[in-house]
Amino acid sequence: MPFTKNTQGAILMTFAMAGFTCNDALTKSLTDAIPVSQIIMVRGVIMTLLVYIVALKIGARPHFNVLRQPMVVARVLLECLAALCFLTALSHLPLGNISSIMQSLPLAVTLGAALFLREPVGWRRWSAITVGFIGVLIILRPGPEGFSSAALFAVAAVFLAAARDLVTKKIGANTASINVTLFTAAGNALMGGLLIVPYGGWQPMPGYSFGILTAAAMLLFVGHQSIVLAMRTAEVSFVAPFRYLSLLWAIGLGMLMFNEKLDPWMVTGATIVIGSGLYTFYRENKRKSALLIGQESQPGSPL
Repeated sequence: MPFTKNTQGAILMTFAMAGFTCNDALTKSLTDAIPVSQIIMVRGVIMTLLVYIVALKIGARPHFNVLRQPMVVARVLLECLAALCFLTALSHLPLGNISSIMQSLPLAVTLGAALFLREPVGWRRWSAITVGFIGVLIILRPGPEGFSSAALFAVAAVFLAAARDLVTKKIGANTASINVTLFTAAGNALMGGLLIVPYGGWQPMPGYSFGILTAAAMLLFVGHQSIVLAMRTAEVSFVAPFRYLSLLWAIGLGMLMFNEKLDPWMVTGATIVIGSGLYTFYRENKRKSALLIGQESQPGSPL
């Protein structure tokens, strides 16, 4: 029995979340020995070469005139800053905790779309956003006992990634995605190189560390490509909730690789965040369906 497009999209989204989270776990395993800036640079160089080879294979020759578009440049800068904040947090926080905080990204995107793109957001979704960020506060546990300053970098990564996603919507449809990915990877490599000295200088890197970063870069590429294919194959409203599978991957890998324990505060907060996100997806899908029905019922509609 052949798979439906939605089923294919769900499988691709599952692969994407596995790729992203395995990349995070491999990267985290090196943060005690290698500065974050060096990790960003080396992984960025590998990713740039990988994307460049793939671009040539599919006939999408890179063009520097892409960088003449302000939205592309803005996206590259935001992605670089988000990566720096995320990896800084990743080096200090348990994998499950930072993954839980990152689950609030869809809520941050909805918030940004309402505030800056003037997209309509009803009181139900505003309520879901508010509840979701209360869930983030539960994970963070503000106060002298539970709060870690590294958590601020995780929150910054959420909002920078949300801004990146909103800027991406403004990039022209005729701009090849592979070119945007290529210059984003190159931007990360450049930023990492510029920060080598401020972050303590270059540290000797044995062959196995380079191998881990190579595997991380490949998994990151698989994640990016899988999520693009998932969004183009299936209905966005169907596949978007599968993003939350990354938390299950993060909890499992955290236990397996870093001997992390389940934190009741994290589980409670993550449940609230994910529930709010799922409700937001549901309301957005319902709003779009209502708009479509309204358009079809207008006089002169072909249906």
